[in-house]
Amino acid sequence: MRWLKGLILAIILLAVLLIGILFAVNNQQTLPLNLIWIELPAVSLSVWLLASLTVGVLLGMIAMSGVYLRLRTLLTRAQRHNQQQRKELDRLRVQEMKELP
Repeated sequence: MRWLKGLILAIILLAVLLIGILFAVNNQQTLPLNLIWIELPAVSLSVWLLASLTVGVLLGMIAMSGVYLRLRTLLTRAQRHNQQQRKELDRLRVQEMKELP
């Protein structure tokens, strides 16, 4: 089953790579990017689109890192509380066994 998952992942990655190459080949026209206060040099359209995708992914990861850290902290607290509850339950079970005649 693991090899099937790897095969499917490899096929998907190969398809994405092929689409990316075709995208870059079909978008060779150069154009400058005007960002209201600055004009960036003229490069191919595919470079600008891939750069904007990269910046968007990075900004999304940064924005989600706060949520991830908060959830990770809550998970750690819950695991610690769960461990304390298990210890107390074990202690009570042992105490109950000692009280039986």
